[in-house]
Amino acid sequence: MRWHCTNARSVIMKRPRRTFLHLAAGVAALPFLSRFARAQAYPSRPVRIIVGFAAGGHADIIARLMGQWLSERLGQSFVVENRTGGGGNIGTEAVVRSSPDGYTLLLAGTTNAVNVTLYEKKLNFDFIRDIVPVGAIARDPNIVAVNPSVPVKTIPEFIAYAKAHPGDLNMASAGIGTPSHVAGELFKMMTGVRMPHVPYRGGGQALIDLLGGQVQVMFISMSASINYVRDGKLRPLAVTTTSRSDALPEIPIVSDFIPGFEASIVSGIGVPRDTPIEIIGKLNKEINVGLADPKTKARLADMGSTALAGSPADFGNLIADETAKWAKVIKFAGIKPQ
Repeated sequence: MRWHCTNARSVIMKRPRRTFLHLAAGVAALPFLSRFARAQAYPSRPVRIIVGFAAGGHADIIARLMGQWLSERLGQSFVVENRTGGGGNIGTEAVVRSSPDGYTLLLAGTTNAVNVTLYEKKLNFDFIRDIVPVGAIARDPNIVAVNPSVPVKTIPEFIAYAKAHPGDLNMASAGIGTPSHVAGELFKMMTGVRMPHVPYRGGGQALIDLLGGQVQVMFISMSASINYVRDGKLRPLAVTTTSRSDALPEIPIVSDFIPGFEASIVSGIGVPRDTPIEIIGKLNKEINVGLADPKTKARLADMGSTALAGSPADFGNLIADETAKWAKVIKFAGIKPQ
């Protein structure tokens, strides 16, 4: 099942039944035995997982974790290829333009949902139309983290301090439109605080400057920051999911203080449209088996991530919800692409 959005200005709607039937009809035109044989033989050569961001980041870590699992299960290499630039759009377009044969996958998620609105009419593809969901992998919380020099320890103290010192707290992000950016803009929208946004070209340099005190706050992924939090080099104020993280259970959630706040990072696998449904089904099955594996679950939990097993339709609906949610924030904050 495919996520569906008529366009970036419209309200996200559930995909009409006729669209699903159209997709199914294309597959049904092939002889059943031929389709079955192709799925059984897949994969017969190495598979690429395209990540639109640099090695070492959250998306890259998730892709490599799942790629290793799929390699072990399916007997072929699932190789992560980092195609950086354009807020992840360069990597996404590479997958859109690839053959729909299951040998080029996309590590997709929240950033793609943001880009639907942020890059409206500036892209050579339509993410909602051109990428088909295979399955979700994980939900990763952000941490509202401050440099220890900031004299606050809780979200209420942070809000009070920010309002008493408007413009003095600089908010770092991994770049315009990244999850760390839009999470901060959602916080500003819901609280009315003023924090100048300082975008970086990737989360690595932003984290370095946060640790060094050049910037004071960041809504940073838990996987990137958890070790610094545990070492006391960053002060965590709250996590951005709707429940506490098992990795850092002592840290409260933002919605304890700002009802309705949620700003996590969703990730999963997508493929070019017209990829055979049997291949999508095979990949979905193996991803879900991987997410149930104790070693994979433990690795995700150690990073603070939560496994998101489910069907392709589940992932599609999740991305549609994310697209609608972040469209409101982008328009409210007047965010423009670089």
